[in-house]
Amino acid sequence: MDLSAPKEQILGIVMRLSIVTAITFLSVRWLMNQIDPTNKSKKKATEQAKKHLKRITDSGKGYVPVDDLSEYELMIAAHLVHPDDISVTWNHIAGLDDVITDLRETVILPVQRRDLFENSRLSMPPKGVLLHGPPGCGKTLIAKATAKEAGMNFINLDVSILTDKWYGESQKLAAALFSLAVKLQPCIIFIDEIDSFLRSRSATDHEATAMMKAQFMSWWDGLITDSNCSVIIMGATNRPRDLDNAILRRMPVTFNIGLPRMAQREKILELILHKEPTAPDVNCHDLAKKTDGFTGSDLMELCRSAAVYRIRDFMSTEGELPSTSGATSSDGEIFHDALRPITMSDLENAVEKIRASKMLCVPIQMPEASLDVE
Repeated sequence: MDLSAPKEQILGIVMRLSIVTAITFLSVRWLMNQIDPTNKSKKKATEQAKKHLKRITDSGKGYVPVDDLSEYELMIAAHLVHPDDISVTWNHIAGLDDVITDLRETVILPVQRRDLFENSRLSMPPKGVLLHGPPGCGKTLIAKATAKEAGMNFINLDVSILTDKWYGESQKLAAALFSLAVKLQPCIIFIDEIDSFLRSRSATDHEATAMMKAQFMSWWDGLITDSNCSVIIMGATNRPRDLDNAILRRMPVTFNIGLPRMAQREKILELILHKEPTAPDVNCHDLAKKTDGFTGSDLMELCRSAAVYRIRDFMSTEGELPSTSGATSSDGEIFHDALRPITMSDLENAVEKIRASKMLCVPIQMPEASLDVE
């Protein structure tokens, strides 16, 4: 640029350079958005997030202006669950009365009645709760029921959304998770299989992963030091030993959701079957004795398999199901009455079926090969 040129000419050149730079920047940004394979999913997540936030505002569970949220917070908000949309309550969980009582005392009551514990830091709800135990024992159900009973907003975090191919984006998403939860408080952030995300750190960790974990724990510390914050992180895992020690320190309240004992299995079976048509010979106590080692999900599958037997008998006798077109309510009642109730024999056959499938999942121990040296 010739500095000896008139001032008007210099300003014109500067203006043209500025316009060209702005157009180039916008063009490159538009091009990057077009070639981004996640662009459509991000737009869909944003639309879904706006619907969730609008419903929270309309129901009086909080007020979060959508225009004040960043694009990262909107992506997190797509995984937001309104407490009224959670169908799981304590009535859907059997055999875990001690855990439910502890959660009511340590989490739900301090959140719902903050006025009772206003001057006590010791009675504040914990900022971290860990549920650990074998798969299928009800850890996720407990987390959802806690949010339902406490009336807390629930972020069912999919860890994959915190990972991004662009450098630095994962840290921004981790920060957005906590900033959004604070705006939505009282709120529960639930992380299923937390060991896959916050496992023990090592020197072989990728730099981006290490930075994301550090950012996550830094924001978590901010929640712990703020006594007025009602954001709780609940994690579920069946491998608690794989968690980083720093994460275990931040989750002082832990519950071991182990395999149900016989009395617990009996309560679970009664809860599953109480609205189902069963024969007089069905004995949940005897059935609980025969299901040692079964998880809650195994018992649910057991009852479902037993219910299939009566449908199979109906199909073998009737040939085919009646057409639903033009059916009346009386036809439905006749069809319902045609199905026999679930019998004890059905349940016992289902027990053997589930036990056989569980045996297939047990790894076979191969004998070690021996070398004969002459």
